[in-house]
Amino acid sequence: MKKRIFEIIQIGQENDRVSRGFDYLLIANIVLNILVVILDTFGELSEYNTLFRWVEIVTTFFFLIEYILRIWTADLLYPKLSRGKAVLRFIRSFDGVVDLFTIIPVFFLSGAVAFRMLRVVRILHLFRINARYDSFHAILSIIYEKRKQLLSSLFIIFILMLASSICMYSAEHAAQPEVFKNAFSGFWWSVTTILTIGYGDIYPVTTAGTIIAIIMSFLGVGAVAIPTGIISAGFVEQYDKEKNSVKRFNDIKEIGEIVVGKRSDMKGKTISEIQSEYDMNVYLVIRDELSAIPESSLRIQQGDILIVRSDKVVKSKT
Repeated sequence: MKKRIFEIIQIGQENDRVSRGFDYLLIANIVLNILVVILDTFGELSEYNTLFRWVEIVTTFFFLIEYILRIWTADLLYPKLSRGKAVLRFIRSFDGVVDLFTIIPVFFLSGAVAFRMLRVVRILHLFRINARYDSFHAILSIIYEKRKQLLSSLFIIFILMLASSICMYSAEHAAQPEVFKNAFSGFWWSVTTILTIGYGDIYPVTTAGTIIAIIMSFLGVGAVAIPTGIISAGFVEQYDKEKNSVKRFNDIKEIGEIVVGKRSDMKGKTISEIQSEYDMNVYLVIRDELSAIPESSLRIQQGDILIVRSDKVVKSKT
């Protein structure tokens, strides 16, 4: 039962309807919880505050039950760790922190502003769910692969902001002592200018300040385009990788080896389903450098290596 509960509360596979149903229920609770927090800010709806409060309590209670179940099944999430270390590992993980900060604010709704602001953390639940799917995973992988280039571009932007803030403070402080009080005021101006926001609450009035603003505006357009170009190039590379990886293996006749890739249509299927669909026999499954007996109920995972035999040409995505 514990293992089944663990499978349910984890991000579900397409062929596990119960787990997928739990994912949808979790998403519905998150959306409803966030919606109540937003509606509670409207003075026109003050007569429904009691209803909003109860909806928030019920949805948060659902998060509490989920948090308890995740702690209970932490040893299955981290099988190589002892029970105590697995629980501690989960509590300190991103998912554990998000879950905890989702629950805490409901007990401090009338308390400090910091606790009330923690309600925004609930939105991160959606990131946690979406992170398991290809769309969001592709973005994270691109950012990770291009992290050095992105950090370099951000460092360049920061240097430009720092330099422009000092220059603008030096040029405008005498003319606008109340506006450009210190270098930080200049830094705020440089942020709004280089990032092309331009709120207009702080602007130069001297000739030198205007010239600096013109130069920084042009540099800002180019500086912001650098990380955008890096990420765009990363998406193109990712698309090319996936396009090239979607190959069809058509040389398996008699004995062959199949490596189950990320986009394989064999992933998630049982041995019996694969043998029936592709008209072949699976003799051995190699998973994590271990050999597994290909029982009919065994589900194939990404990275598995199948030793198969077929008298026909087998076609599938790798």
